[in-house]
Amino acid sequence: MVEISALIAAAGKGTRAGLPYPKTLFPIHGKPILVRIGEVLAPYDAKPSIVVSPEGKQPVLDCLSQNSMRAHLVVQPQPSGMGDAVLRFTDSPAFVEAENILLVWGDIPFLQPETVAVMVDEHIQHKNDFTFATCMVDSAYTIVSRSDTGQVTGVVETRELGISDPQVGERDIGLFIFRKALVLDALCEDVPDKWGKYTGEHGFLYIIGHLARRGLRVKALPVATELDLVSLNSLKDVAAYL
Repeated sequence: MVEISALIAAAGKGTRAGLPYPKTLFPIHGKPILVRIGEVLAPYDAKPSIVVSPEGKQPVLDCLSQNSMRAHLVVQPQPSGMGDAVLRFTDSPAFVEAENILLVWGDIPFLQPETVAVMVDEHIQHKNDFTFATCMVDSAYTIVSRSDTGQVTGVVETRELGISDPQVGERDIGLFIFRKALVLDALCEDVPDKWGKYTGEHGFLYIIGHLARRGLRVKALPVATELDLVSLNSLKDVAAYL
């Protein structure tokens, strides 16, 4: 059996959303986003690892206790980027046994179980190195690029390209599964685009193009739904669902 460990990136402080607590704790119909994500991931890992900020650790612990949710918490000391956050998985007790990491951004409240299942099945059955869910949208804030034969060649944020008016395109949704050793080792390498031109942070999406250029098996699945696309950056993003 392939060992899958879930990792929820939840170190966002909620400042941009005007929240006095981590945005992953924002309740949708009385249930925090973090708990919603945990329920969807439970069939794969009933005790996920959660990356938190130092300030967010206690509120997240309180949320877990109140909702009887088990998890390993790892702290990202500084907000130095998603690549650094993913590397914090090495501090989790789940690190040693994991073969594949099922990574989810901690601010997507309506992640659909079917989307996760299709992605995981594709990854395992076809022995992919990196698999992620995508969707065609009118305004793509991340852009999936493909070759003439449909192979993934990379993913980049529009702000890193200096694009202020995103256009129609294929974007990721913040849901990935990948081989642990391969990707964590690659995140430690000094490669082009590791540091964001706009943010100056150690990103994560650049690693997809890096793996593709090495000839590894990278697959983007356009299976995400409109609900999967909802993420909490500001309260207006989820207002229609409250």
